Amino acid sequence: MAPVMSPETQLSRMEDARRQTQKQLQIIDRQITRRMTAILPQIARRQSGYRRGKAPDGRTVLERYRANLAGLTAERQPEVDALSRKLARQDAAITELRDRLSSAGLHQSAGRED
Repeated sequence: MAPVMSPETQLSRMEDARRQTQKQLQIIDRQITRRMTAILPQIARRQSGYRRGKAPDGRTVLERYRANLAGLTAERQPEVDALSRKLARQDAAITELRDRLSSAGLHQSAGRED
């Protein structure tokens, strides 16, 4: 049989789990940023320089950048969605536990005053 945890310990563990989930989301964001940083020179290199008096078009580089970013983001989107849902559930559970603890604390302190 599992030992009974105090509500404060439970809250602390829930907050730690939430921080880990948030950290995973940040890691994914950094990975996408790193991959885009690595791809950027290849995107810019495709752009031809001045040819026959025409200035290079920055819009095509931006379009390629956005297309690559959308592709990388789409690859990781299921994982990001799952972690975001998990984070929302954790936030709701933490809020509920904090509310229970604060209402229990109010009732306990009111009982002590009587």
